[in-house]
Amino acid sequence: FIPASQAVANRGDDLEALKGQDVQFRIIEVNRQRRRAVGSIRSVLREQRKAAQAKFWESVEEGQEFTGTVKSLTNFGAFVDLGGVDGMIHISELSWNRIKHPSEVVSVGDTVQVYVKSLDRENGKISLGYKKKEDNPWEILNEYPVGTVCDATVVGMTTFGAFAKILPGIDGLIHISQIADRRIEKPQDVLKVGDVVKVKITDIDFDKKRVSLSIRALLENQGEDASEE
Repeated sequence: FIPASQAVANRGDDLEALKGQDVQFRIIEVNRQRRRAVGSIRSVLREQRKAAQAKFWESVEEGQEFTGTVKSLTNFGAFVDLGGVDGMIHISELSWNRIKHPSEVVSVGDTVQVYVKSLDRENGKISLGYKKKEDNPWEILNEYPVGTVCDATVVGMTTFGAFAKILPGIDGLIHISQIADRRIEKPQDVLKVGDVVKVKITDIDFDKKRVSLSIRALLENQGEDASEE
């Protein structure tokens, strides 16, 4: 007989999943008088896990890639089983876009490709990376040099201007002086969140991750064209 507490590795694991399975267990108690033996699958699993952990830490290096399984989600990230050892993908490493919860990108049980960002051998902690460098919107922005005209979606307002998304993960600022070809009191006089507007990229600061946009520049060009005609 194997008690429920000794049948699975973690409390709450499904006992039904064991039905029909071949398992290894250790006999932890024998009552010859009652002709009864008590076993533990859990102790074997723990022993195997310890061996796997020791082997893992002997060979793991920063930058190494793994295929893992998402084990659990928290507000600040996702824990991934790398095969006996858990690592964590911080929420900021899940997507180049701003997300409110890891569940927007991954779910428990998902198989994911990750790489080791950093190791804390002393405390047995592993930080994992998930988002791919080639998907970095700031790399993609190289295809949108200063002077490019594109569509942007207004995503926020401030007293000094409006923020508009030009690429997933990149918002640019349309300063209040660049919203119209006339003086306005506040951005809301012309724009509202959700508006899709034509803008001109007037400046990009890759170091500070800032993009300046202008609607006014396009309006002025239209005015000049009309005058010439």
